[in-house]
Amino acid sequence: MTPEQHFSDAVLWTVIIGLALGSFGLRFLFLGFVGDRPLPRWMLRLLRYTAVTILPALVTPLVIWPQSNDGQTDPVKLCAALATLAVGYLTRSVLPAVFAGAAVLLLPALLA
Repeated sequence: MTPEQHFSDAVLWTVIIGLALGSFGLRFLFLGFVGDRPLPRWMLRLLRYTAVTILPALVTPLVIWPQSNDGQTDPVKLCAALATLAVGYLTRSVLPAVFAGAAVLLLPALLA
């Protein structure tokens, strides 16, 4: 899509309302229909990993195909993502992983 092409207001609001209804529907399935029943152990175990998968799912496209570089992978961002992954895997903690990635991102600016 080029910068000259824009969505109409009707399309934008249709997408926003559709996403809101879909989000509400997914939450209602768990809270409305299943909220007062015990969930099986395997499902509880899988639900624990939901939050952990959100950040990589959001960040991966930005690291591999960033629009800011016309789709070319930035080595600094890739190194920051790998540092975050390594520190997160070794420490099993979110904050040290995020700080390690931020440090790698800031390192070129500090050295310049």
